[in-house]
Amino acid sequence: MTGQGSAHVSEDGVSVAVEVRTVNSRYFKLALRTSDGYGPLEPRIDEVVRRYVRRGTAQLDLRVDREMVADDFQLNEMALASYQKQLTTVAERLKLAADVTLESLLALPGVVDERVSRNVDTDAEWPMVERTLVQALEGLTKMRTDEGAAMASDMSLQCQSISKELECIAERAPLVVEGYQQRLTERMTKLLAEFEVRVEPADVIREVGLFSERSDISEEVVRLRHHLEQFEEIMGLDQSSGRKLEFITQEMFRETNTIGSKANDAAIGRHVIDIKAAIERIREMIQNVE
Repeated sequence: MTGQGSAHVSEDGVSVAVEVRTVNSRYFKLALRTSDGYGPLEPRIDEVVRRYVRRGTAQLDLRVDREMVADDFQLNEMALASYQKQLTTVAERLKLAADVTLESLLALPGVVDERVSRNVDTDAEWPMVERTLVQALEGLTKMRTDEGAAMASDMSLQCQSISKELECIAERAPLVVEGYQQRLTERMTKLLAEFEVRVEPADVIREVGLFSERSDISEEVVRLRHHLEQFEEIMGLDQSSGRKLEFITQEMFRETNTIGSKANDAAIGRHVIDIKAAIERIREMIQNVE
């Protein structure tokens, strides 16, 4: 499920900023970007993120900044001496004024090393990072929860639509056999009148019985009703249920296909098309459900 959350915490000269986004994905995946030196925190970050996100790709940016202190700067005496020696040599060779000042040398690349003395203590800074991370994930969760509530409402409406169409199919199903019997009787009567052939009523009854058996969709209708009940029940659960809902949706689609192929009726076929459209809508939304 898509969502976004961010948080920023500053204390004791350290600033931590976290931004996390989630996009749809079948499985969980963490894509992490961090400030230099904080890569070793990835296993801990992954563990925390998994408490809030069970399915989807989480894109997380962690930025840590610290105020500069005196020990963050050091002179590279080797580079300084090398520059001074080379400049003096060139000045003598070209007969130039050798006015090499310390100020001019300090501006040269590599003379001043920044933060060479600072080693990142990830263990000491982890509590602050974790606190910021949790705040960002809680914001993400709220956004995803709001979106989830809207999706649940939409899926519930789709289930109601399916149920309505299914009841129309259940009412229509007995009429299909009656209509077939009537059409068969009319055709047989016409043939009898044309060719003067006698057909026993038992033969007509047997043929109608075979058609009724082939086109019987009562079991599929019962199973589809049960799947709808299961779907609504699972949507009300607190735990992660995306995979269960995905499986039930597949079963709903399978039963609907069977109804359409067995019913052999144009009116039922139209209801089947409407049910498939609603199931497809549900299937698209389930891809966002944990």
